[in-house]
Amino acid sequence: MTNLRYATFLMGIMLFSVNTDAQIGVGTTALSNNSVLLEFGSEPKGIILPQLSSVNVTGAAGGTFIFDSSDRSVKVKEEKNNNTNQNWTNLTLNSIQGKLHGFSNSGEDVAGSASVIIGSDISSKSGIMVLESTTKALVLPKVSNPQNLLKGSVAGTMVYDTESGMLAIFDGSTWSYWK
Repeated sequence: MTNLRYATFLMGIMLFSVNTDAQIGVGTTALSNNSVLLEFGSEPKGIILPQLSSVNVTGAAGGTFIFDSSDRSVKVKEEKNNNTNQNWTNLTLNSIQGKLHGFSNSGEDVAGSASVIIGSDISSKSGIMVLESTTKALVLPKVSNPQNLLKGSVAGTMVYDTESGMLAIFDGSTWSYWK
């Protein structure tokens, strides 16, 4: 009986330590450092943002990224711009309007449906994937010259360009770069 209690105690400690210090690598087994919450491997692929209209996104938290289908641009929700455009900042910096992609979600959004929460057991924020941490960050997929390597990208693709050292965002027509 003592061995069973000891094993249960060790399992509890292991589960607790994994839960509180969870770090996730997608396409990699080695994370760059302890400040990483979610990091991607070196394969030249990007994150594809959801395509929807910012006017239809209610209750979005700061740091939410979308591809806005109404004006065909990549946007981030920020609290710094005095409620201009409901605090959505356009990250697409070109005069050519982006292009909508033809992909669609496989089903309807369901109120109260499950989300993936990384870094915590719960979150008050809505989103399909929520990174919940005050000490760890998201590391974007790293691609050298995405305009050359990611020829088949769709609107809303986001990567870190290792050649320029900048955030690179594709709106379906043009790559925009942010320092």
